[in-house]
Amino acid sequence: MSAAEVENAVANAGVHGTVSEGFEPVRDAFVRNFAALGERGAGVVVYRDGRPVVDLWGGVRDFDGAETEAGAGGAAPWERGTAQVVRSATKGVAAAVLLLLHQRGDLDLDAPVGTYWPEYKAHGKDRTLVRHVLAHRAGVPALDHPLTPEQALAPDVAAAAVAAQRPFWEPGTDHGYHAHTYSWLTGELVRRVTGRSIRDVIAAEIAGPLGADLWVGMPTADGPAGRVGRLGRLLDPPAAAPGLRTRPKPQVSEAYRDPDSLTRRAFGVVEPFPDENSAAYHSAVLPASNGIATAGGLARFYASLIGEVDGGVRLFTPDTLALARAEASAGPDRVLVVHTRLGLGYMLHGAASPLLAPTSFGHPGRGGALAFADPESGLAFGYVTNGMGKGVTADARAQGLVRALRGAVS
Repeated sequence: MSAAEVENAVANAGVHGTVSEGFEPVRDAFVRNFAALGERGAGVVVYRDGRPVVDLWGGVRDFDGAETEAGAGGAAPWERGTAQVVRSATKGVAAAVLLLLHQRGDLDLDAPVGTYWPEYKAHGKDRTLVRHVLAHRAGVPALDHPLTPEQALAPDVAAAAVAAQRPFWEPGTDHGYHAHTYSWLTGELVRRVTGRSIRDVIAAEIAGPLGADLWVGMPTADGPAGRVGRLGRLLDPPAAAPGLRTRPKPQVSEAYRDPDSLTRRAFGVVEPFPDENSAAYHSAVLPASNGIATAGGLARFYASLIGEVDGGVRLFTPDTLALARAEASAGPDRVLVVHTRLGLGYMLHGAASPLLAPTSFGHPGRGGALAFADPESGLAFGYVTNGMGKGVTADARAQGLVRALRGAVS
């Protein structure tokens, strides 16, 4: 895009913020998302060596424009502090809690889950190790009896259902994405080890020390009427959009259509699924799916995993960082069907979930959000959006930003 075209597109999309010299391609890609891919409201932040080098936001806060602070016919603009539900991008934060407990000696990754949670031993799950939970190898991605929304939002009830579930494969022998059960696997382990909710641990030991806008179980006072934008379904972007894969592989489509497939059952653990725009959902504790964050909150979190942020806080030691990034699962995923690569709680760079480089680790959120870090380049990335696309592990808007970032630093 020419300078004039960029200026015009920025104005039309209502894009604001700053980029450091050399990172202008990320701004151009962000603008292009609004112009060509149907973006409604979004933010993207990039840290390098612990300091922000990209901080951009634009569009409207609410996908449907239901709240109109700008007057008749207007929609509230996305602001720098606008936060969104980031779906499975939450999993990277949940994983960090378990790894931090291990880092300080409170949790043994090679211990059976039943050591901390005796009820979990049912139906041969006594051989499930804590590291199997983190690497999606626990064998319980689905439940024989789906939970109601009320049951899903009650941690004790949902955790008991997971503990009583017969595994779909021998734990530790294979992997499959635990889309929703990851909430209660991680949350209950944290509660058993610390006596606290994972929500409180995240607030006290991650978000608080970092000064990061990041919540799992947002206080009701900060709910939908405040800083959190409303999600909505994004219409299909133009087929001609660069780099966009518009059709999944046939076997993937079939897995999502088949009501008896493990894929459908894993994503259908809660029926019907709660309203993601409700205050009840925002205040619930579902560390697999209902984290709320700004783009800056996610980028700052990942920056703290690979180094000091603003010359201060660092969460992971080098040894813990190596654990997070070490390949623990690879190959055909029993739930996602495609080949996936997983570390301990994080997706690794690969065809199913492209990140910046082979050394990157992070987590996407179904429909759009993406956050990751790359220790080799010192980069950390956070992207959040209110427009939910169809992709599970790779969204065209996020991928356009990643490609632009890769080009900027190569």
